[in-house]
Amino acid sequence: MFLRKACVAAVLACMIAGAAAAQSLVGFAPSRLDVVTAAGGRHPFTVELAETPEQLAQGLMFRSQMAADAGMMFDFGRPRPVTMWMKNTLLPLDMLFIDETGRVTGIHERAIPGSLAVIGSPGPVKSVLELNGGTAQRLGLRVGDMVEHPWFRR
Repeated sequence: MFLRKACVAAVLACMIAGAAAAQSLVGFAPSRLDVVTAAGGRHPFTVELAETPEQLAQGLMFRSQMAADAGMMFDFGRPRPVTMWMKNTLLPLDMLFIDETGRVTGIHERAIPGSLAVIGSPGPVKSVLELNGGTAQRLGLRVGDMVEHPWFRR
């Protein structure tokens, strides 16, 4: 009986902690971008921009759904190696690693929800674009494709 009460208490504590974290979520500004494939395809997305330390830390945590043409783009300021993870993220995600010119330098497909595995960039990047898992495959996105957005210089 004691073990059962302890388990219930632990579950309640986790639920309270999760609810507290969800209540203190930060907001994000929306923006439009296009992913242009080497084959000439143009795919528009409405993304949320993660720029502040709080936004970068939160990302898409605690989201249970996202529109097919939506995503989140992280700005790391200057190009550098970055690592991502899926802690508290409920959706499978594709991650596009992007250099300062907007060129996709790497793609990690279908990151596993809740995973603590580290997902690293293939080299220095300025940004990471997160899309619904399977989007890269569905649209035929590849390394070398370009992301058009004011954050990137040409």
